[in-house]
Amino acid sequence: MSPGLLFRLTWGLWALSWAAAALWSAPTVKRPAPNASLLYRVVIVLGVILLLSRTSEWLHAERLWHVGYGGALALGALTIPCFLFVWWARLHLGKLWSGSVTRKEGHHVVDTGPYALVRHPIYTGLLGATLVTAVAEATIPALLAFVAITVGFCLKARLEEDFLRRELGGAYDAYRRRVPMLLPFGPKAA
Repeated sequence: MSPGLLFRLTWGLWALSWAAAALWSAPTVKRPAPNASLLYRVVIVLGVILLLSRTSEWLHAERLWHVGYGGALALGALTIPCFLFVWWARLHLGKLWSGSVTRKEGHHVVDTGPYALVRHPIYTGLLGATLVTAVAEATIPALLAFVAITVGFCLKARLEEDFLRRELGGAYDAYRRRVPMLLPFGPKAA
């Protein structure tokens, strides 16, 4: 299997399965003001556009380094555990999952499974897959994509945390003090 096919396959299977799983979610009770999510959405979409390999071609972006066939295949294979981590988090969250910042019916703090390692394991896994894809692509647009997607997920995480602190109160504050945001063993909230 070619590395390019492996990347397209892992990202494509994740995207299709994720879209299908979006139907499996509890009813939304509350969400932040609609304009609150505009910035993070625009930044993430910009990052996704930059990450597409055709974008680098259209911009005639030269590779900054070459990882070789074996390196590209290994990096493509590294997307698999990233997406498995994402799916572990999604399945563990169950019906409380939402693609946007929301409070679901029966919402509570989930602090077990991957949520005992980081507060936003879905973002962590997607950032890992984005990083290895950008390293394999090795172009400035791909690296800027990783930066944009990271900034977008950080903005979304901050909005989500502020919202959940207001909605879930002390239980979420205690969780923030115990568990790092995106990187296991990273800094915790004060």
